[in-house]
Amino acid sequence: MSRHDEPIVLGIETSCDETGVGIVRGHTLLANTIASSMDEHARFGGVVPEVASRAHLEAMTPTVEGALAAAGLRFSDIDAVAVTAGPGLAGALLVGVAAAKAYALGLGVPLYGVNHLAAHVAVDQLEHGPLPKPSVALLVSGGHSSLLLVPDVAQDVISLGSTVDDAAGEAFDKVARVLGLPFPGGPHIDRAAREGSGTAVAFPRGKYDDGTLDFSFSGLKTAVARWVEAREAAGEAVPVADVAASFQEAVVDVLTRKALQACARYDVKDLLIGGGVAANSRLRAMAQERCDAAGVRLRVPRPGLCTDNGAMVAALGANLVAAGAKPSTLDIPADSSLPITVVNV
Repeated sequence: MSRHDEPIVLGIETSCDETGVGIVRGHTLLANTIASSMDEHARFGGVVPEVASRAHLEAMTPTVEGALAAAGLRFSDIDAVAVTAGPGLAGALLVGVAAAKAYALGLGVPLYGVNHLAAHVAVDQLEHGPLPKPSVALLVSGGHSSLLLVPDVAQDVISLGSTVDDAAGEAFDKVARVLGLPFPGGPHIDRAAREGSGTAVAFPRGKYDDGTLDFSFSGLKTAVARWVEAREAAGEAVPVADVAASFQEAVVDVLTRKALQACARYDVKDLLIGGGVAANSRLRAMAQERCDAAGVRLRVPRPGLCTDNGAMVAALGANLVAAGAKPSTLDIPADSSLPITVVNV
């Protein structure tokens, strides 16, 4: 299909508050342009879907044009368009899906509606090359905490476990609010934790020994809030750094423990960590320690590829093109609850 040795794929990501547009040639990243509406949500302490949707609408055209300029390409160079079709915020997804349909139709190229979570797995190929088959993937973000078995990211992704309540990133945001730290909470807790002790407070580890590969962070978040409230009620200062470090240690302990359990249970020697929380320095460090001890190879993309971006969507699109996957039709829906087992729509 391609006018090139490897197809050039334009990827569009609008599942939450980042308008991401990426361009890849095979596994080579050509552009990764992001317009974030994070500042518009910060005063609300969380993402407001309607605000995100409007921001995507305003940012779409300039972000696509910016990506093309960064790659030194014209529209006529694009061989395929890929877009996040789900999961995510319904209104936000609609903007990206509608734009991708228009670009694919206007350029006369195939359209691939892809799964946001599978895209988080695929993006690592842009940095570390083809994915080992099979791999285990731990995806942790504001909306998702998932363990996946990935025999082939282009067609076969199996859910091993997920959060039963709050996602890890959501817990970071809520605990940050309790500690008076800005939104989004992840980077601020990571920074504060470096000055504190991870063993200062013995916070609970949800579902730690339950035999499943599922997660639960709601109880931990509540425990932190109650602990802080008790200190404040007693008129005592809250040791923010120690609380941040102890909370972070509890989250990271559970995430890495379950991920290594999954690798052992399915006899897989390669673990990939992705999603926004994968940028957390303690998660990266503990994962490396535990993988080294277990003889498991660890792959984590650089932080800029962990958070939501268009490059990951383009990367999965390139996988689908290379695998000869059937393109999507122009009437594909945006599906806010798209199951992980559906890699492309």
